[in-house]
Amino acid sequence: MAQKATIYKVELSVSDMDRHYYETHKLTVAKHPSETDERLMVRILAFALNAHEQLELTKGLSTDDEPDIWQKSLSGELELWVALGLPSEKIVRQSCGKAKEVIVYSYGRTAEVWWEKIKNSTARFDNLQVVNFSETDTRDLGNLASRSMKLQVNIQDGDVMVSVDDSIVYVTQAKWKNAV
Repeated sequence: MAQKATIYKVELSVSDMDRHYYETHKLTVAKHPSETDERLMVRILAFALNAHEQLELTKGLSTDDEPDIWQKSLSGELELWVALGLPSEKIVRQSCGKAKEVIVYSYGRTAEVWWEKIKNSTARFDNLQVVNFSETDTRDLGNLASRSMKLQVNIQDGDVMVSVDDSIVYVTQAKWKNAV
């Protein structure tokens, strides 16, 4: 029998001084049985970094043809496609063809090896941005995870601070590729 997703209730307060975006989002996040706390928290962080009233968490790991997060226009066009981890060059290429803007948030021990492998083949995509989070930062984020969370994410000059209760994690974004 297949395992069921674990439901997380998240109250996410975003204070993004760079984009002048200040909002609280009440999220119900389904954590896939194969998903780690670290990946769950990276998904929530990616949501915070791109927070918008039309931004949505998708089915994620359980669906191959959807990103982890997306934003659609009122007419249904894909404006933003957000992928996590180390997607294949084929998936990156397909994503860039489907959405106006694509952001890949990479993380993990092998992220640099992955990027070196696909960097040249993705150079032509002007709508692609690749951001890497350090292994230490994402591990620390994973340690903050709980089934019911009140997260505060502050963003200023590209610096990111994530806090839950009395715990704070500073996340550094290494921009490996910027969209043009």
